[in-house]
Amino acid sequence: MRRERTRDTLADLALWVLLCCPVLLRAGADGGGPVATGTGIVLLGVAVLVGRRLPLPALGIVVALSALEHPQLISPEYAPALPVFGALAGRRSPRARPALLTFAGLAAAGPALLFATGGELWSWPGQLAAVFFAVVVPWLVGRYARQYAELVRTGWELADRMEREQRAVADRERIRERSRIAGDMHDSLGHDLSLLAVRAAALEVDRALGEEQRAAAGELRKAAADATARLRDIVGVLRADDEPAPTVPAGETVRALVERARDAGVDVTLHENHEDHEEATATAASAETTAAVPEMTDRAVHRVVQEAVTNAARHAPGAAVAVSVVREPDAVRVTVENGPPARPPGPPGGGTGLVGLGERVRLAGGSIGHGPCPGGGFTVTARLPTATTGHGAGATPEAGAGAGTKAGTEAGPEAAAPVTTTSARELDRARRRVRRGLWQALAAPAVALVVLGVVFFFVDQHIRARSLLERERYDLIRVGDTHEDARTRLPEHPLESRPAGVDPEPAGAGRCAYYRVHQYSDDSAYRLCFKDGRLASKAVVSDVDNEEDRP
Repeated sequence: MRRERTRDTLADLALWVLLCCPVLLRAGADGGGPVATGTGIVLLGVAVLVGRRLPLPALGIVVALSALEHPQLISPEYAPALPVFGALAGRRSPRARPALLTFAGLAAAGPALLFATGGELWSWPGQLAAVFFAVVVPWLVGRYARQYAELVRTGWELADRMEREQRAVADRERIRERSRIAGDMHDSLGHDLSLLAVRAAALEVDRALGEEQRAAAGELRKAAADATARLRDIVGVLRADDEPAPTVPAGETVRALVERARDAGVDVTLHENHEDHEEATATAASAETTAAVPEMTDRAVHRVVQEAVTNAARHAPGAAVAVSVVREPDAVRVTVENGPPARPPGPPGGGTGLVGLGERVRLAGGSIGHGPCPGGGFTVTARLPTATTGHGAGATPEAGAGAGTKAGTEAGPEAAAPVTTTSARELDRARRRVRRGLWQALAAPAVALVVLGVVFFFVDQHIRARSLLERERYDLIRVGDTHEDARTRLPEHPLESRPAGVDPEPAGAGRCAYYRVHQYSDDSAYRLCFKDGRLASKAVVSDVDNEEDRP
């Protein structure tokens, strides 16, 4: 915080020094008063000082300094300060309405300023042009920079939020997978406990046993029944509220799973091999192969094949799927590979399926890997130990996290409808604001140029018409006429000064006024000189480069 404050202070000091340079240079060039120069430097320092907290008042100070120097805000001393503070006001102002009201106030105050300084109302369009191009356009640029910075910041915030949400989803999927494992254990343990209760009940009614043995058998039967009930309650608590009961048949083998997928239309083949890689062709041999596999590993193998085949059916429709289950001396290696899709795939999943699969394999003490194939397909490989190990022994804790686009869940092949999230809506709004700011920064000057061009055209035509003297009226004016008589035939306003390129007035000509000969040409003009209240001379004067065109 202290470093940022020091950096801002140094930046403000450098800005103040740079903006004071034109004021000092102008004062040294034309000998400006020290009071005006010192006041300007101090007010510029005040504007820089309050500019971060009050950007619009700081801009107002600079505009007031420019207006005091020139009614049309065209002053060499403060010309660089106007666009700088205009851009800073757009960059630092959180809302646009106060700035727009300020600009409207400046435009409305223009006529009052012109009347107070003795200027003409026809100078107001030039003042508006100066305000627009020196203040409003830099403000638009600054506002666009602010909106772009907000878009970048919003993008990073959304990325951070999405990363946290992804971690939370992965954690929830791991917990859900553990509840599925608990359900599988309920199926197997419940079956064993039920058999135990049945055998205990048989012993309880066996007359060959004594009363003490039958009572013990009855207590054993009751304990088995209570254990089964408690197991069912615990599994019910672990299962999420929105998670349905398992639909996979209890104790289903990998071969049965593959056959069920083949019946559903998936082109899937199964290879079950021993360590010597000889294919097991009989169902009995397959049962014998998996008989020695622990229950946890067996269910994990089934889960890997189920998830991989489901993902292949969803994300690579029509592709051939090859399932390989290889029994090694101390592990079972499962490989599921699919080719590129034969039809357009559905939308990508959220990656939670492989996250849960990784948790299942980790708890079984194994490892899993997945990724795209060189030919465009996808491969899932898992290795699960056949020896009984502790939960997660030798496993990769984050296996399955950050799944690729092939990841999915156990849901059917129907693709879920796209959902517009809050993060996506916020990012879309930020992008629209930036696009709108860019359009304003580019289009507003172009529109203003057209509007001001039209306004200046009509203003110029009006000014030209006010100083146009028709030839008939010029011929009626005689040398020697009084000033009052001549005024009745002259236009409302003469030209402001002698036209460029015209010879100076002759010595002793008196006070001369110039009027237009042609409304759309400045090559010639009428010169009327009055002395002692009477017209002393009149002539048609032209640019020295066009003397041959004089009438």
